[in-house]
Amino acid sequence: MINEASDFRHKLYELLEESIDSYGYELVHLELMGREKSRVLRLYIDAPGGVTLDDCVFISQQVSSLLDVEDPIEGNYSLEVSSPGIERPLAKKEHFEQAVGERIEVATLVKCEGRRKILGQLLTVADHSLEVDVEGATIKIDMNNIRRARLKPNLDEVI
Repeated sequence: MINEASDFRHKLYELLEESIDSYGYELVHLELMGREKSRVLRLYIDAPGGVTLDDCVFISQQVSSLLDVEDPIEGNYSLEVSSPGIERPLAKKEHFEQAVGERIEVATLVKCEGRRKILGQLLTVADHSLEVDVEGATIKIDMNNIRRARLKPNLDEVI
């Protein structure tokens, strides 16, 4: 089931990424949540210099038209388009490379050194893995074991 859902999300991502890229934006991440009548397709977009509400509205209109034609999602759903925000999702290898030195949170599919949720400083990114410093201990995480990852800045330091 996870593989089917993952494969579907990947195909949906590819469909939307090309369209969004053509307008000068990056599709950072997508989430498809909920069940049939209450599904939500959430897209996180970015651009050099960030995105505004008007950018999100524009991309929402373009993507909505594309989805109406391609019709890849069965049943009803709501479309939400947002900036990645301060807790930016990390979905691509490039995202992790840009986040080296930052505090991140990673949720894994299978426990990694006894944990499914890892919070710490991203140390390194390799082809298929990354290393995170968690309270002085280095934890190696296989990229294929990542369920979800995002920046997790210490808000006390940001404010």
